[in-house]
Amino acid sequence: MVSEMAAARRRTLALVAHLDDATLERVIDPILSPIAWDLGHIAAYEDLWIGHRLGGLPMLRADLAALYDAFETPRAVRGDLDFLRGDALREHLGAVRERTLEVTERRGVTDLHELVLRHELQHTETMLQAMAVGDLLPGGVGVPAPVGGGDAWVDVPGGTFAMGAGPDGFAYDNERPRHDVALAPFCIARRPVTNATWLTFTEGGGYERRPWWSHEAWKWKEEYDIGDCPRSVRTGDPDAPVVHVSWFEADAFARWAGARVPSEAEWERAVTWNQGRGIAGVGEVWEWTASPFAGYPGFAAYPYREYSEPFFGDRHRVLRGGSCATHPRVASATFRNWDLPQRRQLFAGLRLAKDIE
Repeated sequence: MVSEMAAARRRTLALVAHLDDATLERVIDPILSPIAWDLGHIAAYEDLWIGHRLGGLPMLRADLAALYDAFETPRAVRGDLDFLRGDALREHLGAVRERTLEVTERRGVTDLHELVLRHELQHTETMLQAMAVGDLLPGGVGVPAPVGGGDAWVDVPGGTFAMGAGPDGFAYDNERPRHDVALAPFCIARRPVTNATWLTFTEGGGYERRPWWSHEAWKWKEEYDIGDCPRSVRTGDPDAPVVHVSWFEADAFARWAGARVPSEAEWERAVTWNQGRGIAGVGEVWEWTASPFAGYPGFAAYPYREYSEPFFGDRHRVLRGGSCATHPRVASATFRNWDLPQRRQLFAGLRLAKDIE
């Protein structure tokens, strides 16, 4: 575990190595943190869970606890805060890691180490989102690879399957408990929607014709003057999955295509049942689902309520599968990502589904 945490830290620092301090510290977009805030948050989270909670040590910098608390400091205000910068930030990252090594030597490796490791890996993707929005991505990072297989469909049989993570190994609280879900037969696209197919929608009036858009989506489109697809659709490989589209756009596209966005249960059923049956492209882009983010029956918060529970409800939609910016350790068939339906900063696309008539 120590070596894996060290590898994750090298990766984190390498991903931002091309950025100067001024770029790390500025607000690239109001819905995203300054990258330097994310780096300080990674250190504060590690110190809280390993140094303080596991090791019983006082916080290395107790004065930073509220500043790096995601609920105390919403993204919209983080750019105005006196967060750690430059050498002070780098020194704090190193000092926290030294304490982690000392506690690990004394207490051994626990689930909290896995929690901290995955937290860092998830925040590196958030930092890559900011870089994507600001046209700052390092070369070759955050670009989905072309996916073959054509626009064919796979029939998935109905029945009952066990959804969610089992009792063994590490999983987040919202992935448990595993429970039975009954589904009718359905079809799912062999690959995610590609840039070429999305351009057909765009150039066919997809962003101009009202019938394909829900009332809420059309209101969002007009309020934010969304009149075209993301630039990445036009500049990307035609056979690569579309990326940086919102759930509102995904839903409108699905209506245009005579299909629908799959539920997360359908998505998980298709991927776990797949096993060589030709479903391609999983892990290139997060795939929007139709499902609101909610706890499974019997949900229990762990290790703290704020990880999942405050986000449950109709406001957020679930995404599945991981992306080209997601570390493989984070992505799994049961992992649940979530965000607001209007968000475009995610490395997100979609895979279509249809009922079997």
